[in-house]
Amino acid sequence: MAETNLNTNDREPWMRIITGWPRDLAVAGAFLTRLPFRPAAPVGMVDLSPAARTFPLIGLLVGGIAGGALWLGARVDLHPLACAFIGLAVGAWISGALHEDGLADFVDGLGGRDREHRLEIMRDSRIGSYGVLALIFSVGLKAALLAGFMGPGRAAGALIAAAVISRAVVPLVMARLAPARRDGLGQGVGEVNMVTALTALGFGLFGGVALLGPGVGLLALGMALCTALAVGRLARKRLGGYTGDVLGAVQQTAEVAVLIAAGAYAI
Repeated sequence: MAETNLNTNDREPWMRIITGWPRDLAVAGAFLTRLPFRPAAPVGMVDLSPAARTFPLIGLLVGGIAGGALWLGARVDLHPLACAFIGLAVGAWISGALHEDGLADFVDGLGGRDREHRLEIMRDSRIGSYGVLALIFSVGLKAALLAGFMGPGRAAGALIAAAVISRAVVPLVMARLAPARRDGLGQGVGEVNMVTALTALGFGLFGGVALLGPGVGLLALGMALCTALAVGRLARKRLGGYTGDVLGAVQQTAEVAVLIAAGAYAI
């Protein structure tokens, strides 16, 4: 009987690979965007754990709308830099600036004197000078990189790829780190298994290769992974694990990394 239970438990993560996709997508969309996703009730934070596999699909949706806005700006002959800011603004609006807020709070918190003080700073709704500077540098760098592409089509494609890949690496950080708080998002979400994380990475790889080409797509995913693991390691050292703000910082830094990789080969 024990062996039967063990085999059943071992199969559960793999069974979720082929079941529950509509609900997982709706749960992820409801948590990560302002869009009218309506997952079947009841819905709690714990539902976000299996839904993490669909994060890059949500990125495809957000990036597609943001990339479309960038492209439309170019159709009315706006400056490439203005088009880039329009695309980034639309993407931030769709996500409720959730990830940008996380980046700002995480960077602010790094200046705390100890772990508890850092977590307290990150929970404060006010934004500090470090957080403001982090957002200025992040948004400014992304806009400059997007404006450097030859043609709005390539810029839009890079923006979509960045949205997909940056969200594909977030579940890996959730799987590798423990929650930093007993009452935070990480604790409520629960454990993200490696099957879920690898599924998300698979979507990220496919999206990167399809949108950027094999060489650049692999480079972009590799750079996004490096930045995600670097932020995760910093979070473990300074906070003892991850929070929702840490995940926002992972997504934003990975997005920058993807655009740098794509921009290095922009033609």
